[in-house]
Amino acid sequence: MAASSSFKPNPLSLSVPDPALDRWLRDSGYLDLLDSTTTGAPSSASAPSTSASVAASPGAGPVSSGVAADVLAFARTLASLLALNPFARLSTADLAAPTPSWSLAFVGPPGAASYSWPPTPTQARLRVQENVRRYARNYAALTILVFACCLYRMPMALLGMLASLAVWEGVRYCRDHWGLTTRAPGVAQALLHCAQIATAILLYVCNLQFALVYAIGLSYALMMLHASLRKLTPSSLPDPSNKNRRAQPRRS
Repeated sequence: MAASSSFKPNPLSLSVPDPALDRWLRDSGYLDLLDSTTTGAPSSASAPSTSASVAASPGAGPVSSGVAADVLAFARTLASLLALNPFARLSTADLAAPTPSWSLAFVGPPGAASYSWPPTPTQARLRVQENVRRYARNYAALTILVFACCLYRMPMALLGMLASLAVWEGVRYCRDHWGLTTRAPGVAQALLHCAQIATAILLYVCNLQFALVYAIGLSYALMMLHASLRKLTPSSLPDPSNKNRRAQPRRS
């Protein structure tokens, strides 16, 4: 209902490619409009139904049915988030884009102006996929920070990673210093296999794989939590200088 009230059917829209349509929606701000419209629609639609049910049958029945409906909607949204692929619409252009501001864009103002639970699975999918595209570099930096914290809490894993780096640096030095790649390819290949075996042993002994899995899982949970709760905001903040510059007529 919210999308049909915002956009009118147009046969010409069938010929618009999906990437161009997504780019236009992001630049024009209609994604933010859809987010705010669908977020407020359930609350406004539930108010008349609740009042009508209370007038029809007063008592604890309407309250319990309303709570059951809210719990069911929450469960459906949560299930859709667990089954969602947040990287489905991520592209290399999103990773190459500048990093958004941590305070203004990524975190935003505190309170309901920036965060709310998505009321429907469709809204949750829209938020997560769009926020992952916008804040891809922020999430990558957050993953590195979480991995560094995990290594700090696990000194043996940190030592194992440093030892693995030292092994591969030694292999690279030997191959470049003695020219094993051209003079003795068999020795270079054997040295490479020895480095792989040593790395696997270090990973097993120092439990580096557990630190990596823990960091990936925690980073993914934080990303999904932020991407689902963070409301869609304009992708670029208005700049008064640019606005005044556009208002001035161009001189030929």
